[in-house]
Amino acid sequence: MPDDAVPRDAEGRDDIVRDAAEEASAFSHPAVDPDSTVAYGDHPDQVIDFYAPRGPETAVPAPVVVVLHGGAWRAPFDRRHVTPFADFLARRGFAVANVEYRRGSAIPALGGTGPVAGRWPDTFDDVAAALDALPGLVREALPQADPRRVVVTGHSAGGHLALWASARHLLPADAPWFLDRPAPLRGVVALAPVADLGVAEKLDVCSGATVQLLGGGAKFAERRAYADPALLLPTGIATTLVQGRGDIVVPQAVAESYADAAAKAGEVVGLTLLEGVGHFPLIDPAADACAVVAEEIAQLAW
Repeated sequence: MPDDAVPRDAEGRDDIVRDAAEEASAFSHPAVDPDSTVAYGDHPDQVIDFYAPRGPETAVPAPVVVVLHGGAWRAPFDRRHVTPFADFLARRGFAVANVEYRRGSAIPALGGTGPVAGRWPDTFDDVAAALDALPGLVREALPQADPRRVVVTGHSAGGHLALWASARHLLPADAPWFLDRPAPLRGVVALAPVADLGVAEKLDVCSGATVQLLGGGAKFAERRAYADPALLLPTGIATTLVQGRGDIVVPQAVAESYADAAAKAGEVVGLTLLEGVGHFPLIDPAADACAVVAEEIAQLAW
């Protein structure tokens, strides 16, 4: 049967099977312990795992890659699942800061079966505090790293937070996370990011996670000005999105909407689309897509 004759439901089943296999591969790697863990606040989740640069491409001082993990801002998904990815980057010669932050509770959402996505405003408090504390913590924990050369990367919900962290100088002036100048970043590489909360809400990405993150009803509309990267443009910070064309978790349309919004604001945002790739290979050290991610980071870091 020719490809264009495959029934739509069969294509959908194929996508689901592929996505499950990709997720299983990404989560098959044993967790990699960091070289050190440092607190940036008093809450148990306010910590950063540091990985020293190593491998044949190690340079001194090494650029710092901040990793913000995904998981729909929900409690069951913490930084441990991206430690193989952090180790992969460290073996590529980067100093790595794997940031934990407060996520939604494990209490099922009203009318749903899964945990709540995110905490308002705690999730944003933590990302802002971690980035603000980072230069000093890097100097203490990773003396071989250069805190003046920082690239932020994040996957899925973490991609949303990475884009948001680069846009704090565009927040409303009454926002507690507002910066009076752009953050001192070399760039952002957002991986399958929930980059446009409005589009993500319409597509019901991660079973209503965006509505849970901001709150429903009027709260969603009011808080988007403080939380939606697609409304915080242009940032003036080099930004690249890496997206699998076969992603059924955070569809390509979400990244494209952000890139379109950036273009309308007069800013060019890179959009690298990978054929035959879904959501999880971007953080899977065994996948070719992960090497593409490392190269995109390197282009900004060096």
